[in-house]
Amino acid sequence: MTARDAEVIVVGGGPAGAATAFFLARAGLDVLVLDRAHFPRDKPCSEYLSPQASRILHELDVLEALERGPAAHLSGMRVVAPDGTSFEGTFGAVQGFRGFRSHGLAVRRPILDQRLLSRAREVGARVREGAQVRDVVRDNGRIAGVTVAIEERVTTLRAPLIVGADGLRSIVARRTGLGAHGRWPRRLALVTHFAGVSHEREIGEMHVFRGGYLGIAPVGGGLTNVALVVPAGRRDEIRGASAEFVERTIALHPAIAARLAGSGRASPVRAVGPFNWRARVACAPGVALVGDAADFFDPFTGEGMYAAMRGAELLTPYAWEAARATSLGTHLVALQAYDRCRRNEFAGKWAIERLIGAAVASPRLMNLAAASLARQPALAHTLVGVTGDFVPTSEVLSARYILRLLAGAIPRGNRKAPVDKPLAVAR
Repeated sequence: MTARDAEVIVVGGGPAGAATAFFLARAGLDVLVLDRAHFPRDKPCSEYLSPQASRILHELDVLEALERGPAAHLSGMRVVAPDGTSFEGTFGAVQGFRGFRSHGLAVRRPILDQRLLSRAREVGARVREGAQVRDVVRDNGRIAGVTVAIEERVTTLRAPLIVGADGLRSIVARRTGLGAHGRWPRRLALVTHFAGVSHEREIGEMHVFRGGYLGIAPVGGGLTNVALVVPAGRRDEIRGASAEFVERTIALHPAIAARLAGSGRASPVRAVGPFNWRARVACAPGVALVGDAADFFDPFTGEGMYAAMRGAELLTPYAWEAARATSLGTHLVALQAYDRCRRNEFAGKWAIERLIGAAVASPRLMNLAAASLARQPALAHTLVGVTGDFVPTSEVLSARYILRLLAGAIPRGNRKAPVDKPLAVAR
């Protein structure tokens, strides 16, 4: 029998990897986490956790500490369309549904990641920082380990299960051929922090303009997360001048410039993307994907960190079975069950992401949608509740919701009154 270095090797120590390590180590497995970074480390991210993400943070026993701050409690989301029309959805105003918290949480990634990884260690997971995974190891048709560079020494580490939780540029997903970038929409983000932004109340903002959008959200400690998302085709304009590109884009949009007036950039501009990455399947013999390594569409809805931690939670029982399986058949059955579970959980989210992506890409469509949601606050609250992960996606994907949204896009003065038709006479 080939010697193993752990029962599960988790590649990546971010929210997906740390949560996976926590749940599996708590379940009694020998877990080893590998990450090329040294924590705490910064990372380009919207730094937002939905109301329902708080349930998982509570399960991880980090919620209370994170809520004490520095952090921001976001009550909802305000969206501004290209023509200036805006609507607002509030988590606490959704009728018939209640989240684990009535607010979302915005936390700097160095704080969040360090705390999550510490919790994984506390329940028994081993963590190796400064460990760069370079490839996967194959043995008799299955993934059996990884090659990793630690302090300039390359070695092989083996385990019955490798979990790829290494983000959008996942080496595990790429080396196993499980995923690929979609053709549309191809966007990338430039993320920084501003100091001195005024906030009358703690709420997230999305300002949509022709060719992209910009998110603004307080994250505590006097800082505001500012994330600019543009088509990936503009990469050449950005390369080597990302800060100038952000400042120039803000200046080109008077409403955004006015919103950030009197503030200044307080951290480097970091780039991430292109987005729209999805695995065809999230598993193969010896490997499973979780978090952005398995799926990343667009950060507009701000659900990335919830999906990462929820995916870890879903993976746990199947990973446990796969790691301790005594036959390849049993191992595969467990991993395939995880993939089905993941698809069932997130299929509605993927559909909504694509609908929102289409609206963001079309100024006319975005203007009409914003006008309708501004006229019908209940629909706006429901949509924000879905992106807050506590309202079922079926509430927005239903024919009733869509018809109301379409009807609300027509100004009242332009709506035609129904005309009574004469009864047809049978001959």
